[in-house]
Amino acid sequence: MSLPLDPVSRSGALPADDARRRTLHDEIHARPPARIRLPALVVYVAVLNDGVSRAEELHHLRSLPGQQHLGADDLARNFLRLRCAGYTLKWERHTEFTRYSLVQPLPAGCGLGARDPALQPHSLLPPGWLAAIPGRTMAAIELAMDPQPLEEPAALLEQARTWFDGRPIVASLLGQPSHSLVVTDFHLRPDGFERMLVLAPPGTSETRAGRISARLLELETYRMMALLGLPVAKALAGPLVQDEAELARLTAEMEAKTTSEQVLLDALVALAARVERSLAEHGYRFSATRAYDRLVQQRIAELRERPIPGTQTISEFMQRRLAPAIATVASVEQRLNALSERVARASALLRTQVDIAREEQNRQLLEKLTRGQALQLRLQTTVEGLSIAAISYYVISLVLYGAKALKSAGVPLHPELTAGALMPLVLWAVWRINRRIHDKLHTD
Repeated sequence: MSLPLDPVSRSGALPADDARRRTLHDEIHARPPARIRLPALVVYVAVLNDGVSRAEELHHLRSLPGQQHLGADDLARNFLRLRCAGYTLKWERHTEFTRYSLVQPLPAGCGLGARDPALQPHSLLPPGWLAAIPGRTMAAIELAMDPQPLEEPAALLEQARTWFDGRPIVASLLGQPSHSLVVTDFHLRPDGFERMLVLAPPGTSETRAGRISARLLELETYRMMALLGLPVAKALAGPLVQDEAELARLTAEMEAKTTSEQVLLDALVALAARVERSLAEHGYRFSATRAYDRLVQQRIAELRERPIPGTQTISEFMQRRLAPAIATVASVEQRLNALSERVARASALLRTQVDIAREEQNRQLLEKLTRGQALQLRLQTTVEGLSIAAISYYVISLVLYGAKALKSAGVPLHPELTAGALMPLVLWAVWRINRRIHDKLHTD
């Protein structure tokens, strides 16, 4: 199949560019991490965009001060960074969700040492703008990034516990050697936000701070998206047990031959339809769960965590709680696929059983037809023998009448003797004619 070509090459030294070259090449730059200057506050919201059009998202972005000039082309590449007064806002649209990331300076008094600081009142976004984002919230995080020396991680961790108002926390040193310390409690607050605290040396570059922020925010987002398959798996678990029991019952009845094949076939078709409908409705969700889980594992590996004595790391905390959920989803998916295969095998077995029974019926019918044909042949042979005698009788009668007529005409014949003398000849002649007719029919 020929591929579309750009009519004009960008360089006279090369053939014309493929129409997709620029798009595919720029994909690697599609979502560059933010450049974050410490201290900073990142307010992050990820919403499911099912049923939300780009036009609605564009309308909402235009409501920001100074962004009325935005057009549909600005959102065509699924990534947009807006620079506003005192802050930047990044918009990213993915297949199932859209992300909004606000980066602004960390408000005074909200860094390390504060006790459960109120961060939302310091947001530079217009009031109510976050609440009006089109979609349904899947993840919302307030990420505070405070420059602090990392020489004494244990002391920093004690101050971080105060920042989280004494709640149980998990923490990790990131990098080899350590370039930052991240602390969180994975607690969903009344305002709907989770909180994370990143402590990094004062000389941390803006690009490194941006990469740390991106990995942590993506990690939590992909964790939530991976868990979308868990409610589906739990909802299917009960019906799945019933369907497996139904298949076992039908297989037992098939073996015992206590139920007609038609009834069994109808039940298997109904069971197969239920299983295939579940696979069709939820197969995408199961596949997405596997994909998001792989992304979670990848982001965890990129963190290159180092533990702090006495504190659970983020990866340990997440794996102990995420791994069972992912295993549950995988188990339900495997059971569904296995049940579908077993139903198919049971249906094939039943069809084989029906075919064998039908062949046996056909064999019995052929035997009956064969016996009937043999009986008909014997009957026909008997009838033919009788017909030879009958025809011979009528021929001899004609001879007898003819001889009587000749005698009355003066011919010196004895009719009875003449008829008796010609009887063997007549019988042979009739029999011979009958055989010739038979031979002619068989030859044809």
